[in-house]
Amino acid sequence: MVNRELEFRGINISHLGMYFEELGAKQVTTTFPLTYKAADWTGQILSEEEISFTAVFKVNAVKVRFITEDEEKLNEVITQYRYKTTRIGG
Repeated sequence: MVNRELEFRGINISHLGMYFEELGAKQVTTTFPLTYKAADWTGQILSEEEISFTAVFKVNAVKVRFITEDEEKLNEVITQYRYKTTRIGG
């Protein structure tokens, strides 16, 4: 088993769960860690906290874990997930 943890900022936790589902996983828990299982990988939303950069500017920070059998599959799932979390500024 291999795993990797990432942190996403400024993305709603429900959207992060939806991205796991869009990649083929089903939600299996409703409390932290929120766990999503697919045929050959597992995703978990571990925690969410608010980070303050100033008194006014605050964003959420969500820790996410990916678990697979091998490094190749891990990289594939993370690449697909990161594509869904890409935000274009403007």
